[in-house]
Amino acid sequence: MRDYDAATAFLGEWGRFQRLVFFLLSASIIPNGFNGMSVVFLAGTPEHRCVVPRGANLSGEWRNASIPLEQRGGQEVPSRCRRYRLAALANFSALGLRPGSDVELEALEQEPCLDGWEYSRDVYRSTIITEWNLVCEDDWKAPLTTSLFFVGVLIGSFISGQLSDRFGRKNILFLTMAVQTGFSFLQIFSISWEMFTVLFLIVGMGQISNYVVAFILGTEILGKSVRILFSTLGVCIFFAIGYMLLPLFAYFIRDWRMLLLALTVPGLFCIPLWWVIPESPRWLIAQGRYKEAEAIIRKAAKINGIPAPAVLFDTAEMQDSKPQQQQKAILLDLFRTRNIATITIMSLLLWFFTSVGYFGLSLSTPDWHGNAYINCFLSAVIEVPAYVIAWLLLRSLPRRYSLSGTFFLGGSVVLFIQLVPADLNVLSVGLVMLGKFGITAAFSMLYVYNVELYPTPVRNMAVGATSTASRLGSIIAPYFVYLGAYDRYLPYILMGSLTVLIGILTLFLPESYGNPLPESFEQMLKVKCFRNGQQTTGIRSSKESPKSLITPL
Repeated sequence: MRDYDAATAFLGEWGRFQRLVFFLLSASIIPNGFNGMSVVFLAGTPEHRCVVPRGANLSGEWRNASIPLEQRGGQEVPSRCRRYRLAALANFSALGLRPGSDVELEALEQEPCLDGWEYSRDVYRSTIITEWNLVCEDDWKAPLTTSLFFVGVLIGSFISGQLSDRFGRKNILFLTMAVQTGFSFLQIFSISWEMFTVLFLIVGMGQISNYVVAFILGTEILGKSVRILFSTLGVCIFFAIGYMLLPLFAYFIRDWRMLLLALTVPGLFCIPLWWVIPESPRWLIAQGRYKEAEAIIRKAAKINGIPAPAVLFDTAEMQDSKPQQQQKAILLDLFRTRNIATITIMSLLLWFFTSVGYFGLSLSTPDWHGNAYINCFLSAVIEVPAYVIAWLLLRSLPRRYSLSGTFFLGGSVVLFIQLVPADLNVLSVGLVMLGKFGITAAFSMLYVYNVELYPTPVRNMAVGATSTASRLGSIIAPYFVYLGAYDRYLPYILMGSLTVLIGILTLFLPESYGNPLPESFEQMLKVKCFRNGQQTTGIRSSKESPKSLITPL
């Protein structure tokens, strides 16, 4: 857009119009916090054991002994998936034999839960787990549900940008809000796990698309000095607010269908925003719709109480001006030299394992010590200072050391969890919170760093590739949590080790702080191990920090 910023500079940076757009677009992100993490409670797994039917002809003593004990978490607890064969127990009961003294229980034959399960209602009244018995042989379906939601997120991240480029930011923003809200409402009426999961995948598509398009719309409307603030403290913190409200809803509504209804209703409050949030004037001008763009800018000037110039855009000049033709980048350009390929591979690993750590810790909140609702709330609250710290670090410190430090912090404290004595539950939760803080801060800084590493011809391609790696990480994250069913500390050992590993890996990447954004492949900074062999040109001449944006998670 030629001279757009200069033509609209009279509006100022932080007038009433900009504040309105900033807060309304940020507020539209709140429902994303609901849907993004709602599976924590919708698919919560309560304690369960095999049903022993009333007609089993067992004495009270044999009924109490019908469930074998197993080792779990260092303690002997009733088995969740096995029971002693009821036909044999009925014979012993009829003969008047006593369990333990007359009959050795450990030698008895066992069988699966042929008559279903009894579920504890101490934490949840009902979830999709209790609704469709997604336990024992079918326990793989619960992490698959979450993974397919993130598959929807992956698909949505691909199509949202293209749709908004073609049909407009505002239209796609409200369409994706409708998809997220409408299909969440349809989930309430699911009659099977398969139906619920397919609808959840579509909700994931709308969830990320809404987030991405709101981010694009805000960055195109707001001025330069407000964009970074909107990209970090705006959309990220309002997402965290929605995430914080989730456990409050879930605490008072323990039935999954009613909880889903309560989480869907706030999306309806976004409908009036259609008449308040404008279309992107930049997009309208790019489409040749100059009059519509001018009308929006003049309305903004009126809201700000500023007189608008008689002529905003010289439409004849804009129509005559031809944009510079740029050669389209292809994916192979990210691997065209050894230096670029090394940066790309390392960046893909960073994004993949950071996403595994972030979503792994977020989704495992019910498995922490203590109350699941308080744990989820704390997991959301810790994100707010993480985003603030990330913003402050980006302003004043080198990227590599900021990222590596937060990775080391997050990974090392998660590794220490296995060393905490079982009776120090508060310390364990505190370490998980500190780990979540480090990984969240690193996650938000990765976007800026990624933008600064690549030259203009492949910058969008690089962001797309690394973002895809992040989505793939979120897809497998539920299975890291699933490993906790076999060993309570195994997920934390894996996530902590991988996070420390990528913290070390970050130190080998080039430093971009204080350098202008590279415009060509020749200007790309060199990986540390290549620095002696190749000389970087024209990259360290400027002392100004680049104007970079953080894109959405």
